[in-house]
Amino acid sequence: MGDVRYPVLELRQYLLYPGQRDVLIDIFDREFVETQEAEGMAVIGQFRDLDRPDRFVWLRGFADMDIRARGLTAFYTGPAWKEHGRAAAATMIDSDDVLLLRPAAGHAGFPEPAAQRPPRHASQDDSPTSRLLVTVCLRDHPFDDEFAASFADGIRPRLAQAGAAPLAWFQTEYAENNYPALPVRTGVHAFVWFTLFPDEDRLASHLDWLAGQDELSHPLPGQTQRLRLAPTARSLLR
Repeated sequence: MGDVRYPVLELRQYLLYPGQRDVLIDIFDREFVETQEAEGMAVIGQFRDLDRPDRFVWLRGFADMDIRARGLTAFYTGPAWKEHGRAAAATMIDSDDVLLLRPAAGHAGFPEPAAQRPPRHASQDDSPTSRLLVTVCLRDHPFDDEFAASFADGIRPRLAQAGAAPLAWFQTEYAENNYPALPVRTGVHAFVWFTLFPDEDRLASHLDWLAGQDELSHPLPGQTQRLRLAPTARSLLR
């Protein structure tokens, strides 16, 4: 799951019909993990949104855009999607909230996973207690190298001192979507970072601390969205 292997990232947020999130997670964790990875893609993590009970969020990585096109074509015309895709799609109201991202600096991608993915038969009751915070900054023009450097040299060390060092940080990938059957958001300029906490209490403490740090808010332009996410039983990022 390293940044060299998967420098193209999709941050995917799905709006689901009420009560359907666990239905989708059961299908996804059982049928759509190994079958995607067999086509050269990385299922980096899949999550429940703690603040929106009808949202499923997941991360998919690719070595490059050409591999993305080939892998998506192979998967969505392959046997797993043909057998289970209709049931998965029936849970979804909207699956088009997708940010296409790339690492913002040389080694800003995800580190290698700390543990093996749990087996296919893992129960959702065994989901980890860890929590992921995704910070999404949006503005009306691209984030340049100067901002990426200010994040790496200023904001990130400040967060690290507070015990919340970002695992990885990304910005918009502007390459044309080469698999148009799956839309991505266009005209969007995003800078996104990911922070992992051991449990929900530690995440809550960090958010309380962050609310009082005005000096960290000033460098962040535009609109900022924070996603509080709980990994599913088979999420590799946990």
